Amino acid sequence: MSECIRGTKDENDKPIEIPSEDDGTVLPSTIAAQFLGACGLSSRSPVSQCMRGIWLVEGILHAPEAGWGNLVYVTDASSPVKAKRAVQKTSDLIVLGLPWKTTEQDLREYFSTFGEVLMVQVKTDLKTGHSEGFGFVRFTEYETQVKVMSRRHMIEAPRCDRKLPNSKQSPDEPLRSRKVSVGRCTEDMTADEWRQYGEVADVFIPRPFRAFAFVTFADDQVAQSLYGEDLIIKGISVHTANAQPKHNSNRQKEVEELTGGNSDFSKHMVSML
Repeated sequence: MSECIRGTKDENDKPIEIPSEDDGTVLPSTIAAQFLGACGLSSRSPVSQCMRGIWLVEGILHAPEAGWGNLVYVTDASSPVKAKRAVQKTSDLIVLGLPWKTTEQDLREYFSTFGEVLMVQVKTDLKTGHSEGFGFVRFTEYETQVKVMSRRHMIEAPRCDRKLPNSKQSPDEPLRSRKVSVGRCTEDMTADEWRQYGEVADVFIPRPFRAFAFVTFADDQVAQSLYGEDLIIKGISVHTANAQPKHNSNRQKEVEELTGGNSDFSKHMVSML
């Protein structure tokens, strides 16, 4: 049999009647219709003077063991939480593939065309002072960071990769390259042939064609696993090597390997790479 119980938003307010269902239960939707935002009921115990909540079972409010009685029930409302817009903070972006002659001023001037630059840094060898081919940039505005991350960049001709630092890598560890040098390759090589090893970010084949190329993977661990391997790509045996910058003597040896042992051509390539 349906009955009405007395409810109020505050104990000091004048109560109003809330209809119950035929079985004596009360639906939260019935409470919310009378009190906007209400999600439950509670009453003050005549003995302890403490507030007691009403049982909510499977989305239905059930009367206390002694029935609803003549008590005044106070509605329980969930506190509205104002959604705050998360403040997006900028991060240091890694810029890979920098020409060795690129200075911090060059880097600042280039990226300033996208927005205000907070910091730039070109990493150099502590002993020689020479560039290690990568650096960092941070912008003042997060929107600028998003814009820069969404496109490829050309700084003094070579393509440059930009990405967020790998949080799993310790700051004390050396930066791990995602780029692989590929020797003895064909001119029509594409990213499709390399996706069997992992996600490919870029394939760069120098023009005019010199029988070698560079493949950049999204995951540096994929690149690391391929160093020094002889692979079959499009029916051709190709050789992979680390594309990290090296001293001229080591670099020349690597280029000779990639170009089939042509030493004169290799020396020319050392000055270009």
